[in-house]
Amino acid sequence: MQTTTSADGTEVTYERHGDGRPLILLHGGMAPREYWNPVVPHFEEFAAVVPQRPGFGTCLDDPAETSADEVLEREAEYVRALVDAVEGRPVLFGHSYGALTAITAATDADVEAVVAYEPAVLPEGFRAEADLADRMATLVENGDRREAVKRYVEQVLHPDGVDDLDAWLAEWPVWPDCVDLAEEVVRMNRSVEGYRLPDRLDVAAPVLVLTGTDGPDFLRESARAVHESLPHSRLVEFDGVSHSGPAEAPALVAAAVDSFLHSR
Repeated sequence: MQTTTSADGTEVTYERHGDGRPLILLHGGMAPREYWNPVVPHFEEFAAVVPQRPGFGTCLDDPAETSADEVLEREAEYVRALVDAVEGRPVLFGHSYGALTAITAATDADVEAVVAYEPAVLPEGFRAEADLADRMATLVENGDRREAVKRYVEQVLHPDGVDDLDAWLAEWPVWPDCVDLAEEVVRMNRSVEGYRLPDRLDVAAPVLVLTGTDGPDFLRESARAVHESLPHSRLVEFDGVSHSGPAEAPALVAAAVDSFLHSR
């Protein structure tokens, strides 16, 4: 493990795999750093940099009273610290909230490109009625962390339902880690529910926005909205791939990223 420090004094730890151009992999709110394990082998020409984020607001004095923009900016600061720590101009590759963080960081960081798989942005109508953070927080306060995170899985990862969700979760390797991250997932959802996509995202680097047909419809809608808000972007949609696309179909996703990076 290596470490660097962000401008606000937060220590960031990260793993580095291989040699070559730096590729910073930013996981979302429902996965630990190990989320990227299936992905790294498909980027042999890169030096994959995989951080363990400080957490959604965990380093703030009072996360509950912090605005969505402040939480997101704190996340972006640790990414900018990583950009400064690596040699060369990195590619940022983020999934879900990590994708939103990557785009935000790239507004004020010298990066080669950004890859954003289904950025965690809610359409305006959907966002106005979103209350997942409140429902999860109530469950956590009542001591039912497992049920709180299960609500997130039901609404975000499998909105169309799973025949036996408890059995599916029991077979999901990262499930115990996800339960441990319950408070962070609540903070993430508060940030997502408060975030408003601007008409224009001031990102100079080219951006590849990715989405899948088997994920939530609202995230596909938001992926298109993010694409339209960026000055230099390409949108790719994968048939039969869900919100967990990078880990679910790493070869397919990596091929799209490779094509994008070599076509510029």
